[in-house]
Amino acid sequence: MENMRLRDTRSKLADQIRLRLPEDGNAEITNGVYAFRRSDTSDFFHGESRLALCLIVQGAKEVMVGEQVYHYDPDHYLITAAELPTISRVVEASPNQPYLAIACGLDPALVRSVLMSAPMMQMNLDENDNALKVQETEASIVDAVLRLMIAAENPQDAEFLIPMIMKEIIYRLLCNDHGARLARIAGTHPTSARITRALDTLRTQYDQPFSVPDIAEDLGMSVSSFHDHFKRATGLTPLQFQKHVRLREARRILLTEDIDIATAGYQVGYRDASHFNRDYKRMFGASPSRDIDQLRAAGPLATATN
Repeated sequence: MENMRLRDTRSKLADQIRLRLPEDGNAEITNGVYAFRRSDTSDFFHGESRLALCLIVQGAKEVMVGEQVYHYDPDHYLITAAELPTISRVVEASPNQPYLAIACGLDPALVRSVLMSAPMMQMNLDENDNALKVQETEASIVDAVLRLMIAAENPQDAEFLIPMIMKEIIYRLLCNDHGARLARIAGTHPTSARITRALDTLRTQYDQPFSVPDIAEDLGMSVSSFHDHFKRATGLTPLQFQKHVRLREARRILLTEDIDIATAGYQVGYRDASHFNRDYKRMFGASPSRDIDQLRAAGPLATATN
């Protein structure tokens, strides 16, 4: 009975996505909620995870963070509890069976509100939980997302119902034992809050050199503890994380601004142009000039991913 309900609800949600997206692309359904459609598989896309529930209705996708690979599909959703550098690709899609997906952003303030109103649900807050997790899809979550899509069609319904539905989605995730990840999103998990501070520092000061001992001391952690928790949460060392941030920012600058390659590298913290070129090619698979030419030729769909 549960499987039949899930198939029926998933089919209705697919219809809603097709209605919003008759062709490939993406669309904002409501604040922080996006629908995606793609009719073919994709190359690897370098981006950053959102604080979100990522639900696939049709097709499949892989997301890599560090050395960890997360595969999800209609039977499994992905929850992301931190903003991390990712490499992702759509692995199942065709014109007859396009990739259809929804990403529901999880607002930290709303997560805190639900956690505070349902303290009995805060169980198994394992500080070693990864920031990303693949979970078996349940009909109740798909049903809530479907109702959110329908409510978004009417502005009056959207204003009143969507905040309640988002609270329900967070509650459903809590029922599925995502307490640690939601606490990380809300900033209420002590160790995770420290790691989040470190991530924010490295993300905003990416062009500056940093010292792991100095960051650890500022967070009130030993160097070994900080390094271990950072790697567990992100799949990357602090240095690897900074390199990802620097190179993604350099790519954005080269794609959107009229600037030469050496200057872009210097702006993100590289003092040696050859070092910048080597790291860029190692990460993106092509030299900066060739990579930017390929991105411009591919067009907007190349970045249409959740």
